[in-house]
Amino acid sequence: MFGNLFEEEEEGFASTSSRGRTAKGGGEPPPPRGRSNLCGIKNQGGTCYLNSLLQTLLFTPEFREELFKLGPEELGYLEDKDKPGAKVRVIPLELQRLFASLLLVDQLSASTADLTDSFGWNSSEGTNQHDVQELNRILFSALEHSLVGTTGSTFIHRLYHGTIVNSIVCKECGNVSQRQEDFLDLTLCVCGVSSLEEALWNMFVEEELFEGNNLYRCAQCDRLVTAAKSAKLSKLPPFMTMSLLRFSFDFAKCERYKETGRYSFPFTINLRPFCEQTGAEDSDYSYELFSVIIHKGGCYGGHYHVYIRDIDQLGHWEPPDEECKSKIQKKLKREVKEVCEPKLKEDDPLSVLTAIIAQEPSKSVLLDQLGQKLMDKIGSSWSKKFRKQYGPIGKFLQSHNDVFMLVSHGTRVALKANPPSPGTEPPSPAEQTTNSDPRTLSDPEAAEQQQEPEQEQGSHWFDLNDSTVTSIRESDIEKQFQGKESAYMLFYRKTQLHRPSEALNNPQYKVPLHLIQMAQEENVKLQQMREEFEATNNTVELRLHLATSYRLENGALQPISKEQNGSTTLNFDRRKTVGDLRLAIYQLQELWEGDMALTVAKSLPAGLHLYNTVTDDSVSLYSAGILTNSDLFVWNGREVCGAPVLTGAEWEPVLLTVVRPVLAEDGDQEVEDGLECEERKGSFENGAPGLKREARGFAGGSTLGEVREALGEPKESLLCQEHKGGKRGEQGAGEGGGASGWRLFPPDDMQRTLKELSLRDGDALLVLEPQSFDSSIFTLNGDVVTVTTPSDCRWLQVEFQPHEGGGGEKEEERRKMKVPATGNMLLCEVKQRAIEELQLQEQLPGAHFCLRQVDCTGKLLPPVCEELSVRDAGVRLMTTLTLCPGNAPKASQLFLHFSVGTAPSAGMEMDIIVENSCTVKECLKSMLDFVGLDGTCWHLRRLDWCEEVGEPLMDEDASLSELKISNGDTLVVTEGQLPPKGFLKLSVWLHLDPRNDSAVSMETHFNQTENSHTEEQMLEVVTGGETLSHSPSLRAGNMAELRSVGQVEISDEATLEDLKTQVMTLPALQDMCVPTTAFMRVWQLEGRRLARILRGQQLTLRKLKLTSGTDLCVQQLLKEEDLGPKEVLLNVKMRVPGERCYYPPEELVWDASRDSSPRSLRTCLASHYGLSPDSLLLAKHQPDKHTWEEISNWSQQVSKKKKKKKAESLLGAPFHLKDGDTIGIKNLLIDNNREFLTLEDEQGQRMLREQAEQRRKGGQSAGSDGVGPQKKTGPTKSRKPEVALSINVGEFR
Repeated sequence: MFGNLFEEEEEGFASTSSRGRTAKGGGEPPPPRGRSNLCGIKNQGGTCYLNSLLQTLLFTPEFREELFKLGPEELGYLEDKDKPGAKVRVIPLELQRLFASLLLVDQLSASTADLTDSFGWNSSEGTNQHDVQELNRILFSALEHSLVGTTGSTFIHRLYHGTIVNSIVCKECGNVSQRQEDFLDLTLCVCGVSSLEEALWNMFVEEELFEGNNLYRCAQCDRLVTAAKSAKLSKLPPFMTMSLLRFSFDFAKCERYKETGRYSFPFTINLRPFCEQTGAEDSDYSYELFSVIIHKGGCYGGHYHVYIRDIDQLGHWEPPDEECKSKIQKKLKREVKEVCEPKLKEDDPLSVLTAIIAQEPSKSVLLDQLGQKLMDKIGSSWSKKFRKQYGPIGKFLQSHNDVFMLVSHGTRVALKANPPSPGTEPPSPAEQTTNSDPRTLSDPEAAEQQQEPEQEQGSHWFDLNDSTVTSIRESDIEKQFQGKESAYMLFYRKTQLHRPSEALNNPQYKVPLHLIQMAQEENVKLQQMREEFEATNNTVELRLHLATSYRLENGALQPISKEQNGSTTLNFDRRKTVGDLRLAIYQLQELWEGDMALTVAKSLPAGLHLYNTVTDDSVSLYSAGILTNSDLFVWNGREVCGAPVLTGAEWEPVLLTVVRPVLAEDGDQEVEDGLECEERKGSFENGAPGLKREARGFAGGSTLGEVREALGEPKESLLCQEHKGGKRGEQGAGEGGGASGWRLFPPDDMQRTLKELSLRDGDALLVLEPQSFDSSIFTLNGDVVTVTTPSDCRWLQVEFQPHEGGGGEKEEERRKMKVPATGNMLLCEVKQRAIEELQLQEQLPGAHFCLRQVDCTGKLLPPVCEELSVRDAGVRLMTTLTLCPGNAPKASQLFLHFSVGTAPSAGMEMDIIVENSCTVKECLKSMLDFVGLDGTCWHLRRLDWCEEVGEPLMDEDASLSELKISNGDTLVVTEGQLPPKGFLKLSVWLHLDPRNDSAVSMETHFNQTENSHTEEQMLEVVTGGETLSHSPSLRAGNMAELRSVGQVEISDEATLEDLKTQVMTLPALQDMCVPTTAFMRVWQLEGRRLARILRGQQLTLRKLKLTSGTDLCVQQLLKEEDLGPKEVLLNVKMRVPGERCYYPPEELVWDASRDSSPRSLRTCLASHYGLSPDSLLLAKHQPDKHTWEEISNWSQQVSKKKKKKKAESLLGAPFHLKDGDTIGIKNLLIDNNREFLTLEDEQGQRMLREQAEQRRKGGQSAGSDGVGPQKKTGPTKSRKPEVALSINVGEFR
């Protein structure tokens, strides 16, 4: 009727079956039912309208039982549906199974896939939403056709069909013309009507007059006469369905709109005034509300859910959380009121009337008695006390409708905060006098507690929102009278329909035995799956360290044998108790004697340290805080190898580097070494003296005096701590180029512990004797000890590198030499000596050179400032400097790396020297001049810690020093204006995959809209890593189009879910059916390729590292997706045996969180295709090179003596698997050829060779494939017409 007008939007969607669980993977069983004990229905993408109607039918017991009455002898068996000639009534059979599953199977939500398959729907039908009223009529029609010839062929007609009599009365002769009309539901007007009763009155009571130019031809008068037309209900069905016309069309504006005004409807209604025959009893006309289908959204998109009254009390109702909170708040307010306002405020009419009504047993007062009770309370009437200021008492009650409410047809007044129980009459005076409990009149809290048991009895209301079922109050239904989320369909049942007592709390009532058995078998299967899954998820890997394999050394536990690490791996269920773990260890260690203590341990740099001992055997491992990969030390709890062990965090060992001076054989000067002068096996290189370094561990609670004693040093010895003026770990004991500083510990520090002195792992401790200061090596100035480097260690090695970043030059081109140097020598002198020794002035006259340090990875660091000395520049003696072409910065300048457009590759960035005081704008201009670019649409960005383009430099007038940009930083010159602070401007593209049916419909929409656009941006990219090409012959099957749909501006503090929601508001995506944000995938584009999928619905865009100007691509999905951080989306395709092509690619989610090895991927693919893992050969496609890289097993044989080889990861080198990569698969059982190349790959390789040849010849680069979006013009296609909702039914007549 409405086509796919009601496309489902993400707002309000609550299918959260996958939320709340951290475990990932396809093996996770469906969760059990929630606290409501009712089962939801999964949303297939746009089937919330179907789910709401099915839940309503399920909670219509009479419909459910009529359906269950039909046995296999009438409906047939589903197993025979594919047999030729078999008449199997598939739709009612699938509906029976679904109802039985919803009633009896212990799962959070059931699937309607089998039912929709029986409708004849394809995958796209599950994502297109339709009108629920239209579905109601079509489903009932399909059921009636399916049940032809069975005993249930008329039950829908009996339950839901009624009759309307339309009458026309001639005003001239009184002739009455009548016509009966059958109805399944009543369609009621909403526009201009405020309530259901008013709409029914207009429809069945008011008459329509034919007069003036609109006369009626009377058959008896045989002429045009004045007449009156009216309609009445002739036959009332047991169930009355009413559909509200909330969607209308504005002919003035030529657009659809939704009526959101207030439209009330009663919980019980008497239809006697609207019936033709009114002589029966009231019960024949009385109906009660039991289901309300609600539509949330607008006329172009929305979501359906349903409020249902649980007639048979199958669910477990609990007060909503908000109500529990409000009760606590009310109690607190009462307590505060009792303290702060002990007396009644007689001058406040609101306080007086509230107190009068609250003290009544029935919680309500007759309107005509309220004045008398007021006089009894305060001794004065309303007219004398309050009328002059507040007006009549009735007007006062109306003006405070947030406090007071009228009940019992407007005859009584009650408090909204404490309404009277529904259906109860106020007690008689005799009953009031017999009530001996004084709290009934005075204590509202006690009255509320007495009322709660009554509220818990009987049937209650639930909100069934796809997979989610929550309890609601009856008063919550009034919130659906108006607004964007409002009632759309109402379902009433006759009040005379009573349920038998055996049906209450009995979901098996009238369910056929074979369906009960089927549900029981499914429950057993689910329970086994959950037990297996829980056992797998609760298995932790523990490392047991046995005391017999350890000794106490240097304040920590060390393995006795260097070949063995002393630990044993044990897999254990964390739900079991500590006693069970102790028993298991006893069984493993049969020779263990005496007590056994289990202590949590941790491997520290100094060794193994013990913390808390687990003593309570009754607690579980989870409660004891023992997690996977925990270290447990098994010992007697007192000593290890006879030595007592100190446990706890305060005794954590600290690994210190103990430095002692070592004299040469000739007694010459003592020397301090750098890293190059460390002692190796007790001797020094060339017999030179130095500082002996030794790693020693000490308990963190030991005092410095105890450390000195443990080192075997006399009390006169001095202990010094390395001076921490520079950055820790950068320069070590020789920093300063010729001298280093140490701080002498004062005598008071000898009584302080290592923890109190803030000594950490790796800190150096110099041990000196008092006579050490007699040499020229050690100098004491106050509490600072200076160690001077001797002359035989005063040199710098300079290596000449002709080409910057060169890694490919021959070794003989690198020339090295030693330059004598001291800490006070200027670096410009060092450079000059090196140039003279290497004779570079003669070989390269006029060339400029600079000195650069090299880090541990071999990367060149920024040039050093040659105006500084070796010590001031932080250059250590006996290290290597590289002499490179280029200028060196001055002390007031910065040496910066920069690139244009994207983050630079290693060695591909450009260098520039700028003043430290220059502004961002001046720096940007210098960079643009350097590369020869013009224009003002550029700005600068930093590189983040991941070496990706990061945040922009927002303040263009700030200096580089103010922004803390330091020497060697990398900046990126980015095209475009500076984005607003805190806001991102993102370009959005739509992914149109020809393999997706829904994408085809979107493409037709785009093509039709091209009539109003002369040109449209279009970009063809490759799905699954295929090669980009504009050749039409290569596009089919591989290519996916990206269509530009606009730009969004959003805060960087918004979440990914907020971004998806805002993207859906773009005009170009109005016809895109996405029920929730989980049905949308967002890619980040880099260049022309889909780079990565954005994960984490609640992560902010800042955490996702999105910057302004980023290109995003949205892709519509047919099912919900919530990828984990280690789940990789791969495009997998199987090779056609004997041919040089592949079957169409498929998307596969590979969970690499536990195992990212090739074996894990092979096992996943084998499970997907139903093959043996050993029969598969895998390869990753390299689209840039048009090659395939074979993925081997990497299962190497390792000898027993060697440690087990660590499994290789496909997420790292050399494959670096990421989202969108293509994996080719060959089945070696039927295809022994190990070649993966296709004809397209060979054609692509040939094109690459031609392009390389053209570049060598100086020809124009073959870059015609273009960078960025391309424009596409041409004839437009006609838009595919909307397809009406339909259900296919077999022939059973």
